[in-house]
Amino acid sequence: MTQDEINEMLKSSAPGVVVNDEKPVRKSGFRSWLDGENDILYSHLKMKRSYEDHIKKEPTPMEHNIEKAKVRYAVYDIANNRELKIFRWVYRIAAILFCVALALALTFTVSYLPPVGDPGTPANSSEVVKRYVENGLGETGATNIVSGIILTYRAFDTFGETNVLFIATCCVMCMLLIDEKVLKGGADTDSKYEPKKDDILQITAKVLCPIIFIFGIYIILNGQLSPGGGFSGGAIMGAGLILFVSAFGFKTTQKFFNETVYKIAKITALCMYGLIGSYFYITGANGIANHIPLGIPGHILSGGIILPIDIAVGIEVACTMYAFYALFRRGGL
Repeated sequence: MTQDEINEMLKSSAPGVVVNDEKPVRKSGFRSWLDGENDILYSHLKMKRSYEDHIKKEPTPMEHNIEKAKVRYAVYDIANNRELKIFRWVYRIAAILFCVALALALTFTVSYLPPVGDPGTPANSSEVVKRYVENGLGETGATNIVSGIILTYRAFDTFGETNVLFIATCCVMCMLLIDEKVLKGGADTDSKYEPKKDDILQITAKVLCPIIFIFGIYIILNGQLSPGGGFSGGAIMGAGLILFVSAFGFKTTQKFFNETVYKIAKITALCMYGLIGSYFYITGANGIANHIPLGIPGHILSGGIILPIDIAVGIEVACTMYAFYALFRRGGL
């Protein structure tokens, strides 16, 4: 009986049988590894089904899970796998040697650093630092010189950092965002098991959330007067949103902060920063008079562009923190 006749008999007797008409060819160990059939390190594991396997029925889900378990146990069987055991020992020794070498290099470098306060160091003799300290208040209108440096002298750098937050959120949304229809249809996410009735958490959230939001707004609005600003204030407000959604669930949170509100707030904040910053960059680079008033140092309306930029950065950071939490936990906002 020919091979074609055997194949026809198999097809007619068992419709679910998969038949491969190609005849098996004997190959060396290296050739079979090159063709993706056998693993050279684990010769007893097949990477691709052989000819004999093709004429058998497809495995059931239970059989498939059993095969996966066998492969997993064979791969991670350290007691009987000499190659894997040697690799782990080499990896640990290399990691220890690398850490020791890095510590020695850092210690050697630190020993050559100049003492703190040495007037001959670039940090103390630089004209830029002197300019910041002596003219910072008059040129920025901010009593907090750190905010004055970050949001005026180095506003372009800060704008780049804000764009990084925006792009990072977009990337996470591309990878983890689940369609709203799927979520409503009972997808296997945390929203499927909400609301979680936790009286202690909910009572605590009712007390703390308003305080957290008010404190975050205070930090943002006083960035030009005292330590704080958009990044720290936005992080506080983002933590408040995370606490609220953890206590009351996504359905309650979506009544005032859903995906539409998130997109409007995030894009508006970034565009507002870009427009204000562009005006500041263009006027400064071309020697044009900047008509944004600096205000009175020490008052809430001071610092020129610092206050509106702090508000924009705070909104951007708060939205980013909440979006990361919601996407990793639920797959949506």
